[in-house]
Amino acid sequence: MTSIDELFKASGVGNKRKLEPLKDPNEVYKIARLHGNSNGSSSRHARVDDDGDADMEAGPAPPPADGDDEDGDYGPDMPPDDDEEGGRFFGGGVTAQEAQVLDYLDDTGEADLTPDKFDVAWLRRTAISLEKKITRNAEQRAKFEHDPSKFIASEAELDAEIKTLSILSEHPELYPEFARIGSCESLVGLLAHENTDIAIDAVEIIDELTDEDVSAEEAQYEALVDALLAADLLSLLVSNLERLDETQETDRGGIYHALGIVENLCGRTATAERVAENEGLLKWLLRRIQVKEEGGGVSQNKQYAAEILAILVQNSPKNRRKLAGLEVADIMLQLVAPYRKRDPEKGGEEEEYVENVFETLTCVVDEGEGMAKFVSAEGVELCLIMLKEGKLSKAAALRLLDHAAGGGPPGTEVCQKIVEAGGLKNIFTLFMKKSTDHRAAEHLIGIFASMLRSLPADSAERIRLLAKFVEKDYEKTTRLVQLRREVAARVKVVDDAIWAEQVQMSAEEREEAADEWFSRRLDAGLFSLQTLDVVLAWLVAEDGGARGTIRKLLADRDETLDVVKDTIQEQMEGIDTEDADGKDTREMLSTLVKFLQ
Repeated sequence: MTSIDELFKASGVGNKRKLEPLKDPNEVYKIARLHGNSNGSSSRHARVDDDGDADMEAGPAPPPADGDDEDGDYGPDMPPDDDEEGGRFFGGGVTAQEAQVLDYLDDTGEADLTPDKFDVAWLRRTAISLEKKITRNAEQRAKFEHDPSKFIASEAELDAEIKTLSILSEHPELYPEFARIGSCESLVGLLAHENTDIAIDAVEIIDELTDEDVSAEEAQYEALVDALLAADLLSLLVSNLERLDETQETDRGGIYHALGIVENLCGRTATAERVAENEGLLKWLLRRIQVKEEGGGVSQNKQYAAEILAILVQNSPKNRRKLAGLEVADIMLQLVAPYRKRDPEKGGEEEEYVENVFETLTCVVDEGEGMAKFVSAEGVELCLIMLKEGKLSKAAALRLLDHAAGGGPPGTEVCQKIVEAGGLKNIFTLFMKKSTDHRAAEHLIGIFASMLRSLPADSAERIRLLAKFVEKDYEKTTRLVQLRREVAARVKVVDDAIWAEQVQMSAEEREEAADEWFSRRLDAGLFSLQTLDVVLAWLVAEDGGARGTIRKLLADRDETLDVVKDTIQEQMEGIDTEDADGKDTREMLSTLVKFLQ
């Protein structure tokens, strides 16, 4: 038996389908004439069967033969001259008076179809109409359960009614009322409709209403989103993600819009955390990014699923811990492993997909549980291989290793793994290359700082690390000082510009500009400068030879260890000591400052 989905798609009113343009009447007339002259007669055309004279031909008499009277009267009479333009055959098909009536009806009909204004009254009328269409369709489906052709008309009406809600995205001031009258529940309920085309229509409308480009005020947007979530939007989205078939173009588009809704909801951290509470959604996303697709490429939906996972973990420690519990570290490492020797296609979906997988992994290792999973899955070893053999993956692996090494107490194990796996050679080789850009250098310095902080005193791993800074006449230490000069010069340019602005401002104006100035200093390399000076302070404290080398190199620019001390003291002032990690960091820096006296 024909399925309702097939009937509905055949009706021409499916998802985002356009009505075919109206045909020219003359064209229709020609088609009718052609069909009328064909062998197969249409039952809509009258015909006379005359058994007595089979040879008689219908229609007007043929024209006379050559030589016959040319003035004979053949065929129908011409219409009167006064009706030539308004007649039904040689004019527009209607009389002049009838044309005026039709024009009037057309004008008033168009006016009725386009509301004068979109206000609460319009919204309530639209909501009532939607409810009626939903109810009628449900009744028709129940009554003609085994004969889809009987309720296809109500399905088409419902489809059209859903699409009328698209205009609501241009009037977000109506969102609170839309939520208050219960229309959100009705719209979300359509996601459970038996016909997937209807469900996809509803998904597309919700995607439009929640889009970040909608110029809604925060209260308006929150009213809509809260009502949608209260109507169990997430569970119904997951149900549709499970039932839609991506081999079908319409279903593939439906999944894309469903993922769009999830992305829209993640715009607020609180809502993103509510999204991540739906474990079914997280598991679907993780399964989707692992699907091997035809041709070995990466489709738009696969990339989108990876992007949403990255968005979920960027600003929420709670979401990171949630995903860490779902073995995301092991999954992500398996996905990036093939790129240790080959690069994804540049500028395509695959490149963005790889970036998002690395981003998710990098955020997850910032949490203790994610860090432990990363180490047990041999993530450190994979990153070191990428540093040696990788191309595009090299920068991402270095950033990942920096985050992993600096993740508090669990980072100690990462630092030890780096040494045990022979990673010091890879890291310092990269550090000494002149081609290493400032971003890569920043991550390398971050790894050095984490290792000097985390590796136990007198441990074999710490001694091997310090030996690297001492070997070859302190060439690595010299490189650190040279790098400091470069970064300090960039920061000084910005500091001078800020000072020039400050002298022209009042105290109140300076206070207002403080955050913007700090951001500019960070962009110039303030964080890198602070990290570099922490590493230099550790070397001064650990090794007398390193202390002498650093002093000598600074003296070449008429500088002393005071410049290092000043940077560290500024860093201490910005540390929040309310949490345990901040308190420990401040104590460590205070101790280092003493060695710089």
